[in-house]
Amino acid sequence: MRPMKIYSRKDLPRLRYIAGILLGDILGLSFEIVTDRRRLGKSPVINYSAENITGALKINPCTLLYETGVSEHEIIFDEWKGLPVFFLNGKGSDIPFDIFAASFFLVSRYEEYLSYIPDEHGRFPASKSLSARNGFLNIPVVDLWVKELTKEILKKYPETTFRRNEFKTLLTIDSDQPFAYSGKNIFRNTGGFVRDILKEKKVSLDRYRVLSGLKKDPFQVYDYIIEKIEENSVDTRFFFPTGGLTKYDKNPSWRNKKYRDLIRTIAGKYCNGIHPSYYSSDDNKLLAKQIMRLETITGKKVEDSRFHYIRFSIPFSYRNLLSAGVTNDYSMGYAEEPGFRAGIARPFPFYDVLQDTQTLLRIIPFQVMDATLYQYKKMDPEESAVTVMRLINETRKAGGLFVSIWHNTSLINNLQWGKWRELFENILKVSTE
Repeated sequence: MRPMKIYSRKDLPRLRYIAGILLGDILGLSFEIVTDRRRLGKSPVINYSAENITGALKINPCTLLYETGVSEHEIIFDEWKGLPVFFLNGKGSDIPFDIFAASFFLVSRYEEYLSYIPDEHGRFPASKSLSARNGFLNIPVVDLWVKELTKEILKKYPETTFRRNEFKTLLTIDSDQPFAYSGKNIFRNTGGFVRDILKEKKVSLDRYRVLSGLKKDPFQVYDYIIEKIEENSVDTRFFFPTGGLTKYDKNPSWRNKKYRDLIRTIAGKYCNGIHPSYYSSDDNKLLAKQIMRLETITGKKVEDSRFHYIRFSIPFSYRNLLSAGVTNDYSMGYAEEPGFRAGIARPFPFYDVLQDTQTLLRIIPFQVMDATLYQYKKMDPEESAVTVMRLINETRKAGGLFVSIWHNTSLINNLQWGKWRELFENILKVSTE
């Protein structure tokens, strides 16, 4: 089949980027942007202009992809094929909205470049997002738009064949606190003993037994996690912090032997990445130092990252990752809400809107985090199961990648967390069927 040609009056970097995702990555089509109508030939054509081209699929463009930098846009919603759409483009278009511009707005996280009031941790709030305010955060709307786009292409060019995307799943584990008592220096454990005695003597006794080697540390559930990974043959990434102790960072010192041994054991069998500390998303030198520490422990180059507290700002935190040599980021999601932050259920390259450049950083969005369910949403495991299964089903329909975040501290083997273990196991079974 001849390559798809996109006719535009200008060769736009934003159009090249988003067409690469929609047509290339999702549909598996080769394409070329053409600014001279004489070069269209007999290829299938998407006419991304106000001109008329006989037989082409016409999409009237709005101004977003023609611009540089960022500016406020009036966004009006309508419905198409049962889906919410915006950047409506008037009569004469085969599709009633600019699918390229709307997809670019969501995937590039354009709204996060505009002014907003951050939450208490300096993050872009889910509640301020276009998708949450308009009720479609829980669907991968970009993937669903593309499914409808294929039908419109087939009306014009019935011989077109598309890639079949298969549903996949990825389990990710954040080890914010790999140990409850082990791996801490004498000062932290002494202070812990004092607090335990004042609050609850049973906890003090548990600490003593663990440190005396009479009992396993309750946060040490990695054998259980690995057992479930192996049972379900699920692709997995582990993320380890190597920063210092702060109000928001409770991990052991990166020099601690027990912690280093744990990291090396897991890194010897599974992919692992850096879990940059709370403040490192704003500090390039701090980020680079923590990456170097993890590389020292594992002897491997760090390519994967997820920011602690999902605390990052676009584009600056991503620029810092790039400068540190990181090529894959797993932070694209909300701490306080499950769903599709970028409107898409698959990895995509990061586009720096301020520099109008597609970068080498690959974004792997996640749909749900354990702490979102029990800490932010105050859900019990039964309620959480309904939410998670809905997200799995939406991702499956899109042929996308379902990514979940779990913490070892959510999978403790006791009465309080037992139901969360059941949910964890059920998710692995359902998502890998």
